[in-house]
Amino acid sequence: MAILETIQHNDGRVELNADAEENIRSSSLYNEDLAPVPVAKRNWTTYNYAALWVSMAHCIPTYMMASGLISAGMNWWQALITILLGNVIVLAPILLNSHPGTKYGIPFPVFARAAYGTGGSNLPALMRAIVACGWFGIQAWIGGQALQTFFAAFIPGWATLLGGPIGGHTPTEWLSFLLFWGLNIVIIFRGMDLLRMVENWAAPYVLVMTGLLLTWILYQAGGIGFLLHEPGKFHTFGEFWPIFIPSLTAMIGFWATLSLNMPDFTRFGKSQREQVIGQAIALPTTMTVFAAMGILITSAAVVVFPHMNPADAWDPVKLVGQFSQPVIVAISMFTVVVATLSVNIAANVVSPANDFANALPKLISFRTGGLITGIIGILMQPWKLLADPSGYIFGWLVGYSGGLGSIAGVLIADYWLIRRKSLNLGDLYRSKGIYGGWNYRAVIATLLGCFFAWIGLIIPLFHPLYDYGWFVGFGVAFFVHWILMKAAPPQVINR
Repeated sequence: MAILETIQHNDGRVELNADAEENIRSSSLYNEDLAPVPVAKRNWTTYNYAALWVSMAHCIPTYMMASGLISAGMNWWQALITILLGNVIVLAPILLNSHPGTKYGIPFPVFARAAYGTGGSNLPALMRAIVACGWFGIQAWIGGQALQTFFAAFIPGWATLLGGPIGGHTPTEWLSFLLFWGLNIVIIFRGMDLLRMVENWAAPYVLVMTGLLLTWILYQAGGIGFLLHEPGKFHTFGEFWPIFIPSLTAMIGFWATLSLNMPDFTRFGKSQREQVIGQAIALPTTMTVFAAMGILITSAAVVVFPHMNPADAWDPVKLVGQFSQPVIVAISMFTVVVATLSVNIAANVVSPANDFANALPKLISFRTGGLITGIIGILMQPWKLLADPSGYIFGWLVGYSGGLGSIAGVLIADYWLIRRKSLNLGDLYRSKGIYGGWNYRAVIATLLGCFFAWIGLIIPLFHPLYDYGWFVGFGVAFFVHWILMKAAPPQVINR
């Protein structure tokens, strides 16, 4: 069956033949957005993947990331090492889960059907989607703040133009947020080709502009400022470790979402080599370099703007608001908008759009899924998530990392150990194929992974497990799924 349905190319990539594609079009699990990408249309190169990660990594949360670690007591180099190590670790599941995307041309929720079943795949897909909705809201709020500063530079009295605060923010702040939100939705309605173009030029543009800001502010400050001379609060390893572990888990949690859904992008890859090299080069280096830029700019900013609250100096939107020249403010805010837009669409809309489409393929398209993402993102009130940097890192990031780590453990064990990279492509789109229904083994493994990762929230004795949330969730789910699939395998695993 599989031999007749698929064409395997010399480079290992697999696609359905025309007859097989036509045969599954009527399936309730099929729509054009979830369909496997034909090999002829898999045109993303090493540069495309490097640009994608550069664009996603040079966002405001990355810029501000070190602030939460430094406020927790780390010095600058401890913060950067934690960020680098976290991103090197998370790169491993990212690359492992990227492989099936390039080989079979399938998005994340379709890949999840192999491990969880065609019905069960909605569990990991919707868990991933809800987290993405929260991230979408966070980035949309940051982008809205950038637009607010942009408008204030040109329109006198913009902040209070529509009246006083509502819900803690002025009407113009809410308006700027909704305008940026709408810009995201418009672009996602144009599709993946426009997304690729945005990522390609946004990547170098934002890095160059941030580099110019860094050069200028270091010159104005006459040096690097005070921050790089701060010793940190930890004098012994015993003091440092309890902060380091949850911080490292949070750094992994930052991209735990993409560690699952990279098939959404690698399905367009020209080869495994190109996607691996592009991702491995760009992710850890950009995250660390951009965070370092944030430290240097903040350190110098306190010298250049001594009247500024040091906590506000970490926020580039508030920092740029200190400039008096409207043109400089406009260029800077345009850079922030581009950076935020590029990461938000790529990291926080593409995946949940596919995930929601996977739930009801005949009713929800990629575009409709993107709109659902945007609406839920508003309902999650991102302005509250961003109100406290320590809560953002140690609450939001650490908390969800355990759940997503559990999903990653199941997917990697299933694809690499159980199925040994061999999937029946046609049956991924058939409700009565070999992946039909729910694979209870994967569900049990995921639930146990989540249980042990989160039990520390309820029972203080087990709080260390929560601090190691991603590792605990991944390890438990990985081994439970592998053991259950070996001890009680489905009637047919491959055919």
